Amino acid sequence: MLRVNSLISRNVMMVVLASALVGGCSTYRPVDEAFHAALQQPYKLDSGDRLRITVFGQTDLTNTYSVDKAGYLAFPLVGAVQARGQTPKQIEGQLAAKLRNGFLRNPDVSVEVDRYRPVFIMGEVGAPGQYTYVPGMTVQNAIALAGGYSGRALQDNADITRQVNGQVMNGRVPISDPVLPGDTIYIRERLF
Repeated sequence: MLRVNSLISRNVMMVVLASALVGGCSTYRPVDEAFHAALQQPYKLDSGDRLRITVFGQTDLTNTYSVDKAGYLAFPLVGAVQARGQTPKQIEGQLAAKLRNGFLRNPDVSVEVDRYRPVFIMGEVGAPGQYTYVPGMTVQNAIALAGGYSGRALQDNADITRQVNGQVMNGRVPISDPVLPGDTIYIRERLF
C-alpha cells in the first residue's frame, strides 16, 4: 500500500510539474508583424542618437548634435527641433526650412547618424549591460559583445523588447535576427 501511495504521489507531482511548464509556455505569443516590419522602415531618431549635421558653407553650424532625453535637438539660431520619431531626412527638411526663415537664403543641410543609441543586453551573458549599436548587428553579435553566453544560458533564441511606432513590443527571435538601436535583448536561463 505504501508503494502505491508513493507511485500516486510521484505521478501527481509529475502532472503538476508538466502543467506548470506548459502553463509557462502558454504566455508566449508569436511576434507581431510590426515587430519585424520595423527592420525595413527608415531609421527613426530617438534619445541617445548623435547626429552629424552639415550646413554647407556655414562652418559655425556644422557640428555633431545629440538628441536629448525629451527627444529634441538643440540647434544654433533655430532652437529646439523635435527629433524623436523623425528620420534624418525629415530633420534635414525641418532645419533647412527654419534656417531659410530669416537666417540663410538657400541653406543646404545634410544630416547623418554619427552614433546610434545603444542596445542593452541582459540575462545569461558574461557581462550584461549597455553596448554601442553597430549597423547590421544581430542578436549573436550582441551576445559576443556581452562576453558570450553564461554556463546556464538558453542558446536557441532570445527575447527582444523594441519600441515600434511609439508602442513597446516583445518578441522571441532566433539569434540570427537583426537588432535595432535601442533594443533590449534578454537571454533566458535554460531549464535543465
